Amino acid sequence: MKGPFLLIALLTLPFVIQFAGKGSNLMVRAEDDILPDIDADVDDDADADATVESEEGLAADETLTGNVESVAESEVEKEEDEDKPLKPSPDADTQILFIQPPGSDFPAGQTVKILVGFHNKGSQEFVVDTMDAAFRYPQDYSFYIQNFTSYRYYQTVEGEREATFQYAFTPSESFSARSFGLTINLNYHDAEGNMFQDAVFNTTVSVTEPDEGLDGETFFLYLFLFAIAVLIVFGIHQLLTTFGKKHLSMKSKSQNQPTIEMGTQNNKTDVDYDWIPKELLQDLNKANSRSPKSKTSPKSKTSPRQRTTKRRTGADDK
Repeated sequence: MKGPFLLIALLTLPFVIQFAGKGSNLMVRAEDDILPDIDADVDDDADADATVESEEGLAADETLTGNVESVAESEVEKEEDEDKPLKPSPDADTQILFIQPPGSDFPAGQTVKILVGFHNKGSQEFVVDTMDAAFRYPQDYSFYIQNFTSYRYYQTVEGEREATFQYAFTPSESFSARSFGLTINLNYHDAEGNMFQDAVFNTTVSVTEPDEGLDGETFFLYLFLFAIAVLIVFGIHQLLTTFGKKHLSMKSKSQNQPTIEMGTQNNKTDVDYDWIPKELLQDLNKANSRSPKSKTSPKSKTSPRQRTTKRRTGADDK
């Protein structure tokens, strides 16, 4: 009985497997048919929300863009206003006068003083704020060489009134014997807050070497030269004095030197007394002067040559 059932089961198994596969495909297809409808609804809602959000985002972006552009324009306008060079007001005139030193040649290291006159020709008042000056490169005025102190005044000048302002600066000592471009600017504003700047002086000037009467270095130099001259004069005086003393001493010695008496002999003698020391001769002369005269004195003695001569003369007489 088991054999026929097994055979039937084996025959029917392929049909059962095939039917089960078709049933699962039908279920999957049914689910696929239902899911697209749900997805479509969700997509429609999402598209609607996205459309609303995109419209609101665009509006917000346009508003932000407009604000950014307005802020950027305002900043650009401010920068342009700041970059614009300030000009003098047509209702104001300025004049400058150099009082120390007069002219455009400034000694290096010495203070330069100027007076600036401000005339308000208009009806509204002006407030003079500051005044500044600077040395600039003559070939390029945008290159600064030396900036000077900025003076603050904050003085009000009413309409149809005048005011005078003093300014001073000191050129550096290292800039002597050179030329620079000097700019002096006067800054002021009106009652409405409009700023103005007037270049009261803008010309090339010369910085010269200071001409001082007598400074410390010159004084010590003259003192040193005077000391050297005194030493030279003193040395010459000492030399002349020493030479004069030696000359006088030699002269006095020659005058005080005693003479040697040669008796009755002739001037021309063959005896040489140069080899005898002078001190010995002086002692002999002193001894002769002190001793009494006698027959045996050295003066009465004759030389051997004279004795020979006498003997010869006696023999001839006989």
